[in-house]
Amino acid sequence: MQLAMIGLGRMGMNMARRLLLEGHEVVAYNRTAEKTDQLVNDGATGAYSLAEVVQALSQPRIVWIMLPAGSPVDAHLEQLREQLSPGDIVIDGGNTYYKDDVRRAKFLADRNIRFVDAGVSGGVWGLKNGYCLMLGGDAATFQFLEPIFKSLAPENGYLHCGDTGSGHFVKMVHNGIEYGMMQAYGEGFDILNASPYAESLDFKGIAHLWNQGSVIRSWLLELLESAFAKDPHLTDIRGVVADSGEGRWTLQQAVESGVSAPVIALSLMARFRSRTKDGFSDRVLAALRREFGGHAVEKSVP
Repeated sequence: MQLAMIGLGRMGMNMARRLLLEGHEVVAYNRTAEKTDQLVNDGATGAYSLAEVVQALSQPRIVWIMLPAGSPVDAHLEQLREQLSPGDIVIDGGNTYYKDDVRRAKFLADRNIRFVDAGVSGGVWGLKNGYCLMLGGDAATFQFLEPIFKSLAPENGYLHCGDTGSGHFVKMVHNGIEYGMMQAYGEGFDILNASPYAESLDFKGIAHLWNQGSVIRSWLLELLESAFAKDPHLTDIRGVVADSGEGRWTLQQAVESGVSAPVIALSLMARFRSRTKDGFSDRVLAALRREFGGHAVEKSVP
């Protein structure tokens, strides 16, 4: 099939490359022309404006956008809405909040442009291993696009989740679960690192061992084994953990739905805390312990 890929970052570039390898025709566009040129060298058709994207595609046009959530998506959709034709399809594969999908689908439907939301998981390994795809939107449109999804995903690696927004909703919860799993691994290895056996423990070996039939085996442990192979005690990185939004949205949804989600909540709070040194909340706790129990406190360094 023929489609355009708009946004050639870490995910969009490799997704486009996988589609090219699978025999699809890809029209490539990125804000910076250098990345477009890179994909042209891999066999894509280059476009250097949204107008060129539209001109290069045959109807019904398929435009897959891989852009940061929020205003960049809205800005591109406003332009595409004026240039695409009835029956054309826009797929948003970024980390979008599902309520924005519902709003954007209505915005495009006014011009009879179809919209599909695609939650995408697989990271930088997706080019080789395939991408897990969680898809929302009209069932007939999903079926029309299925050859693209089949090429991007490993076997049994894509699912039509339901109406508009459902794909990104499922991906949102997926990432909330990811937060909790990563936090548990981090805390477990922290305990190992602080133990009386720390000097003799091989963290890479433990990560490998736990993937051999144990109940906590996972791809995350494979990645952790790789990280420890490069840096046995992770001394070359700082423990500052960013979040891209899905953890916040998952927790917000839990509050709206009245669902208890303490693990995801605490894992998100831990990410916030990782970004501060000598965090104020910790100073409050230390001050309280001094006040009620006379416990010693450490003086701050000027």
